[in-house]
Amino acid sequence: MRVALVHDYLTQYGGAERVLEAFCEIWPEAPIFTLLYDEQKTGGAFIGRKIRTSFLQKLPLVKKHHRSFLMLMPLAVEQFDLSKYDLVLSDSASFAKGVITGPRTRHVCYCHTPTRYAWDDSHKYIEEFGYPSLVKKIAPFFINYLRVWDEAAAERVDHFIANSNFVASRVKKYYNRQAEVIYPPVKTKYFESNGAGGDYFFIISRFLSYKKIDLAVKAFNQLGWPLKIAGDGPEKKRLQKIARENIEFLGLVDDERLKQLYAGCRAFVFAQEEDFGITLVEAMSAGRPVIAYRAGGALEIVKEGESGIFFDEQTETSLLAALKEFDNLVFSADRVRAAAAKFDKEVFKQKIKDYINNLKK
Repeated sequence: MRVALVHDYLTQYGGAERVLEAFCEIWPEAPIFTLLYDEQKTGGAFIGRKIRTSFLQKLPLVKKHHRSFLMLMPLAVEQFDLSKYDLVLSDSASFAKGVITGPRTRHVCYCHTPTRYAWDDSHKYIEEFGYPSLVKKIAPFFINYLRVWDEAAAERVDHFIANSNFVASRVKKYYNRQAEVIYPPVKTKYFESNGAGGDYFFIISRFLSYKKIDLAVKAFNQLGWPLKIAGDGPEKKRLQKIARENIEFLGLVDDERLKQLYAGCRAFVFAQEEDFGITLVEAMSAGRPVIAYRAGGALEIVKEGESGIFFDEQTETSLLAALKEFDNLVFSADRVRAAAAKFDKEVFKQKIKDYINNLKK
């Protein structure tokens, strides 16, 4: 069976790229079709793979400012020639699902989310990325075009897989399609527990407004409890400005340092709504309980009272109440680790292989 993999763009190394990495391990000879590729920003994870980029790769400034080229991406992804493949497996949060395949080719899309800036997050997208006022005024017209294209692109997919029930419900809402749920891969065995943990709370995240890191900063400002925050992003200066001395910003950390930070914390704090929540699973894999906002993929990961607790509103009052409740609770590191095991990378790979094999029958 001739297999092709399609990815939106390889300009960072995050959860979506870990899914692609797992696909590459299942089908090591499959080429990767992607709009853009930056070897350095993906940490060399795909060196040696057969990578086919679009015409966008040759445009100046596109790697640094790819969001400025959104209007060209539908055209670019439709130019890929996939006529010789039996199976096309796209993993997509935006454009990859829009590839055009022939009548004998089966197209399976692993959907991380319906395109957020075309649907439920369209207004947030315009504000968050700081476009000039003129661009903000005309952007809705372009987003309307992307929304129409995105709906048409979803119709090209033969079968959808979603990374959570939360995403599957949105696939149904926006595309009117059913999706099988297979949770994304996490290297759960990589993380280790040191038993009791340490005295600090921990966050790792991109510094974007929807991540609600400011909510955690304000809550820990009031409590005076130690909080370590790893990551980087546009909100960094603002967050540092409002944080008090009990809050430490660590910047970007490597995998080994991250493993130590998870294992050494009292608990992991997760204040945002996400489609899944890989960092929750990583923290639990290190035996550390989590304090999470009761929404999105977190509801499918955290077992309340066993692997963590929830807070109900994205407010300081709600988070503070959860933190104070947590201070009086005891969690078993072994039970927390056990709750993360079903999200392991090898479990994911087996479920994907089983799914594809069942399609052949």
